[in-house]
Amino acid sequence: MEHPVSYTLDSTLETVDRAEEKATRIATELGFGEDEVMQISMAVREGAVNAVLHGNAYSPDKKVILAFERTGEDLVITIRDEGRGINLKEIPNPLAPENLLKTSGRGIFLMRSFMDVVEIRPSHTGTEVKMIKHVHGPSAGGKEGSQ
Repeated sequence: MEHPVSYTLDSTLETVDRAEEKATRIATELGFGEDEVMQISMAVREGAVNAVLHGNAYSPDKKVILAFERTGEDLVITIRDEGRGINLKEIPNPLAPENLLKTSGRGIFLMRSFMDVVEIRPSHTGTEVKMIKHVHGPSAGGKEGSQ
């Protein structure tokens, strides 16, 4: 993947599946191992869920922008919604005892667990999530992945 690839998606549950499928295909094409492909796909799925559900609130007039870019030794994935933004201080800790049995609220935690870098930039015109996965193995220019 020599050039950035960007998709404009609707705020629907189908978008979540499409985003995950695109992430799986791109990560596989870049030579990530099976476990890393799963991690990248799940991180993108969680980011898409957050964009569609929490960011855009399923609004038909709001879009989700999904972008993939290979930069040197990294796969950079950006997901942007057009919602009102989030307050990062209000996100509950999913590991707190009172939250352990809740069925939601783990998306950002999972993204941070699966990716090497996760940056969240909220604004009044939407939230942008930038996720980075370092390329290891043969696709990293011949370097060994266990450095």
